[in-house]
Amino acid sequence: MHAHDRFLPEWFNRIRSRQITLPRFQRFVAWGHGEVSGLLTTVLRGLPSGATLILEVGDKEKFTSRTMVDAPESGEKVTEQLLDGQQRLTALWRSLHDKYPERTYLIGFEEDPGNAGAKLPYVYGQARWCMNGSRYPMWVDDAKECWNRGFIPITLLRPEDILPEIRQWISAALAGDNDKKDALLDEIIALRDRVKAFNLPYLALPATTPKEVALDVFIKMNTSSVHLSTYDIVVALVEEETGKSLHDHVDALNLAAPRAAAYADLPSLVLDVVALRQDRIPSQAGYRGIDYTRMLSEWDTVVKSIKGMVGFLEDESVFDAQRLPSYTAIPIIAALWEHLPKQPDELGNARHLLRKFLWRAFLTSRYEQSSTTNALQDYRGLRRVLCDGSAEGMVPILNQDSYPLPTYEIVLQADWPKRKTILGRGLLALQIKCGAEDLADGARATVASITSKEHPREYHHLFPVSLLEDAKIPDEQVFRTLNCALVTWRTNRTISNKNPIAYLKERADNSALGEEELQRRLRTHLIPFAQLAVGYEGMSNDDRRVQVMYDYAAFLSARALILAKAGQLACEGKSLELSQLLADAN
Repeated sequence: MHAHDRFLPEWFNRIRSRQITLPRFQRFVAWGHGEVSGLLTTVLRGLPSGATLILEVGDKEKFTSRTMVDAPESGEKVTEQLLDGQQRLTALWRSLHDKYPERTYLIGFEEDPGNAGAKLPYVYGQARWCMNGSRYPMWVDDAKECWNRGFIPITLLRPEDILPEIRQWISAALAGDNDKKDALLDEIIALRDRVKAFNLPYLALPATTPKEVALDVFIKMNTSSVHLSTYDIVVALVEEETGKSLHDHVDALNLAAPRAAAYADLPSLVLDVVALRQDRIPSQAGYRGIDYTRMLSEWDTVVKSIKGMVGFLEDESVFDAQRLPSYTAIPIIAALWEHLPKQPDELGNARHLLRKFLWRAFLTSRYEQSSTTNALQDYRGLRRVLCDGSAEGMVPILNQDSYPLPTYEIVLQADWPKRKTILGRGLLALQIKCGAEDLADGARATVASITSKEHPREYHHLFPVSLLEDAKIPDEQVFRTLNCALVTWRTNRTISNKNPIAYLKERADNSALGEEELQRRLRTHLIPFAQLAVGYEGMSNDDRRVQVMYDYAAFLSARALILAKAGQLACEGKSLELSQLLADAN
């Protein structure tokens, strides 16, 4: 097979005319908004993103097909089936046409670390929500307000003849300033040219390819990609420069701080910590400038710093990578560790600062895009606060105006925590911080209970999926952080799909302390008991569906208020008192 060039306008033409479809066995869209933003940034910076795989279609499609999400359902004869590349093409199509109901993608500009004074485009996914018939935040759809924040809608770059629409947006964004209008038009046209020139090459299997062969190629392309990692290259460079083995040093670190590997790939963590300590971006570009001799001479400090980071995370009830909201924050904490003061009062103040930083990393949008550049900026700012007594407001992530905490409306929209979104996992982390006791056995969330292989914790729907689906509640509302509690595997199987009131009664009856103890356990998950204690026995199907919709909305609203309040306190570095958080819930 040979790779063939195909530029984005041609891909879009084929999607629009339904000449290209997906085999039905392909998984559905799995990318989160961070991955979508990353791909769009790649496009705007003129970087490659790999190749796709198609199966040419002859007289008849070999596999039953379906269209891409939000693509036309009818059109011309299908000529190709996409075997690999669905996530990328779907992300490009939906974002450039503003088809994501809970996210709008915007172009911003940041300093180019390799070229002083130059700007690089990046793409940011702004969360959206609907209330009273309007879509919020409204500034996204207001050209003037959007541009005042330094953003351009990605939809203005879609490869179509939309020059009048672009001029109209520019006129609204820069009313009365004709000189700036021409400059902004030139900027948008230049970005559009990058989109038009984006090449997403493809490998093609001919229409004569047997069905089983095509399926085998699809499986192998999606499971057997092997390449030399950045760490492998660094190991070779360290050996060449110092004559010492980085593998041996990392193995020794693993013995000294065995819990560190629970949070991240240890080699990657080491490189990120070292890069920050040497005032470099924690990325492949930053790794190339690391002084490896210095790295090994300061190795004992690196080990102590990572051990300190582990202890700090455990104090904040963050126990493993599986539930870590944002990896970006942890090498920053490790790199700052050597700068913590020794005097007790000053140390307490420093740890308070780190708590505020950690929870803002978990609950704001700071690290949803440009995370490595932002990491270095925040590290430098926090270091100045610790070492020079600079004002906290100078640290970008601690700036409330730039990175506000999630509001009640944003919390309502938070995605299912297992999907690895920062906010979804951040809100789950708040519950773990409050104890998150198992509803059946009362086991508190600890390192041992959360990471247990024998009794693993699972993501449980408080309102069962079957109950909500029967009430015609869409999946994106069913799979919300607010409908999630972390419970043991055994408890999850016991609860199964029972109505909330049914399993609450069972738990109360089975507990020696009764309903009072059950309510206390629910509070450790920041769950309002009154709004969960609902049941539907004796109701007709229609009445039950109406009541479920009402009860579910009331439950989400009540829990969103609690979690928004908890997030505010955590980001202020304050303790989370359950009595205070749930005072108005029941």
